[in-house]
Amino acid sequence: MSTALIVNPEATRVTPELTLAVERELAAAGPVETLLTERPLHAVDLSETLDPGIERLYVFAGDGGFNEVVNGLMRDVPVGFLPGGSTSVLPRALGVPRDPIEAARALVRSSSERSISLGRVNGRRFTFSAGVGLDAELVRRVDALGRESGKRAGDVAFARELLRLFTERRGRFEPAMEVVGVGPVAFALVANGNPYSYMGRIPLRIAPKALFEEGLDLVAPRRLRARTLPEVAWWALAGRGQDRSSKVLYVHDADEIRIVSDRPVPLQVDGEDLGDVTEALFEAERSALRVLVPG
Repeated sequence: MSTALIVNPEATRVTPELTLAVERELAAAGPVETLLTERPLHAVDLSETLDPGIERLYVFAGDGGFNEVVNGLMRDVPVGFLPGGSTSVLPRALGVPRDPIEAARALVRSSSERSISLGRVNGRRFTFSAGVGLDAELVRRVDALGRESGKRAGDVAFARELLRLFTERRGRFEPAMEVVGVGPVAFALVANGNPYSYMGRIPLRIAPKALFEEGLDLVAPRRLRARTLPEVAWWALAGRGQDRSSKVLYVHDADEIRIVSDRPVPLQVDGEDLGDVTEALFEAERSALRVLVPG
């Protein structure tokens, strides 16, 4: 079996030693061509120009690297995602082991696949989540902290910046955008699967009904107050309540969601800052990607 391995050497948990160990595991199934990314968006080019003889593609990176690969992939080839980032939401949500060597071993020995949907916003694909407003601003703030030894700041930095953001706003988030045909909201979270993200080992189940095999789920608070924060935290941890709350707009299994704003607001996909927008058109690409999962 001919296999390609795309590696982002700058991802938080990727090291030369781990890359060699992953290569050894994958080589059990045949020759492996390893491709290292050298710049932002390089994984888009590498996956777009993938050799037509490749029968399996593996990606050893973080969620940003996974996002780049699915945005460049033009062929129907099964993809195995190996966790190399600080969070690595996608492989964890697919049941892949957190240790990259164990993940490579499990996937190379497996013949199991899932056909999953992808999201798309303003032409950019995403694999598990996207957001307009609050979480996108949080991503931007963490990116502004810079990287230590090329590695992105982790969960502690996200928690600290989130606290600062709430303090600056005095815990108040008023309607700032409109979900067309649904209503005004303070910010919007769009999920392609469940969980939406992780805080350490804890899954954040923002959109508990979301499934990788279905369309998109929208979770958008109408407004947010300091006194409602405990309730919001409970929703995220317990994964229930937000889908039937009068304080939240919840849309399940949508093919299209359109959000507009009178002023530019931040947009993120899979933890990557896409800049400011006044309109975001979300679309579901059903059964868009074959992914390898443990048997």
